[in-house]
Amino acid sequence: MPNRRVKEVIGKRSVPTAGITTTIREAAKIMKQCRSSAIMVVDKGTLVGICTERDIVFGVVAEDLDPDKTGLAKIMTRKVQTIAPDKPFGHALHIMYEGGFRHVPVVDHAGYPVGLVTPQDALDIDALQLHQDLVRREEITTIL
Repeated sequence: MPNRRVKEVIGKRSVPTAGITTTIREAAKIMKQCRSSAIMVVDKGTLVGICTERDIVFGVVAEDLDPDKTGLAKIMTRKVQTIAPDKPFGHALHIMYEGGFRHVPVVDHAGYPVGLVTPQDALDIDALQLHQDLVRREEITTIL
């Protein structure tokens, strides 16, 4: 499973993006709508940062900042480690592990965001593998 391409793992999920002037409240609404724990910040279509739930909690809520007046540019992570869609999913997991990240933006050759890899993706693959193993065992049991 780690050899699957990133684009196969992320599939056709919606890509949560917002501009650098987007407020934290607006970004949180986009994240909720996309059911995502992070939002990719773009400027002129290319990725310039990422903002996660954790960034919002620690950077806005814990600092008593106004989510209606605070923009993503204030709290986003600017130097973002990314991955190309044609790379192996195992490489994305390695990036997350080595960097201590929970999200890795997937960008095309022009830097345009096309998806987001999360630890949930690894769990989904494990669940799929478990299901396949259980089906196989059931088939073997039926034969025996």
